[in-house]
Amino acid sequence: MISGSKKILLATRKSPLALAQSEMVAAHLRARLGVDVELLRIVTTGDKQTEWSLEQRGGKGLFTGELEAALQRNEADIAVHSTKDLPGDMPAGLAIGGYLPRADPRDVLVLRAGVETPQTLATGSPRRRLQAAQLFPGVAFTEIRGNVDTRLRKIGEQHVAAGTVLAAAGLARLGFTSWPGVTFNPLGFEQMVPAVGQGAIAIQCRAADTAIFSGVFDAATACAVTLERAFQAALGGGCHTAFAAHVTPDTLHLFHENIGRRSLALTPADLAAPSATAARILRQLALLP
Repeated sequence: MISGSKKILLATRKSPLALAQSEMVAAHLRARLGVDVELLRIVTTGDKQTEWSLEQRGGKGLFTGELEAALQRNEADIAVHSTKDLPGDMPAGLAIGGYLPRADPRDVLVLRAGVETPQTLATGSPRRRLQAAQLFPGVAFTEIRGNVDTRLRKIGEQHVAAGTVLAAAGLARLGFTSWPGVTFNPLGFEQMVPAVGQGAIAIQCRAADTAIFSGVFDAATACAVTLERAFQAALGGGCHTAFAAHVTPDTLHLFHENIGRRSLALTPADLAAPSATAARILRQLALLP
């Protein structure tokens, strides 16, 4: 963004959820900065390759790379992401300008109507698979791709599986409080730890422009998500490791495939030093040397 500009170009994916989230960011920036915001709709590799296994292909960068390239080429001023889609490392010259206030971070177990204990669940997420397997021993898994409404239809109408797991925030932002043929069952943190950044919308910008957005976005969300992403960065987290971290004002909820779920108390000092806190806790849990 050129200093003093009255127009911001916002790069976004074309999916219904991405556009809904980008419109939320655009409205926020119009209100706070008094600028015009224009959406630049981009189709990412992950959107094009609908048959790919995200776990095998390294799914995080597949949904962010083209948006980040638009920033680096000065074709856009900001990019809007679901924070859980962002890899742990940030491309050179780019930074997080801030986050909108976080929505409900929980996962939702979506079951075909009449099913109480699913025999099959459709999810490509290692994090969700391992935690769901603890909830439903013996459950079988299959992958599922597509927009949220497509996934709901695959469960409620096409019966590709007895259920799936979706983010509560995404369902809410699309206005899906119910869906024919399925039931929504929110999962508490003691049942399934959410992905890093789940429920938070990230605004990415060029590092030189971060001062423009100082004080514009939500500080509490930034504090929590920065610590979550510090764990992700320390572990080199992508889509391959079954790992999750969620931070509340006084508790860290963590899941790792090697140790299962843990809840640890956090202090204000822990939140103020995210990298050091993540390294210390991961060493205590023998997840780092």
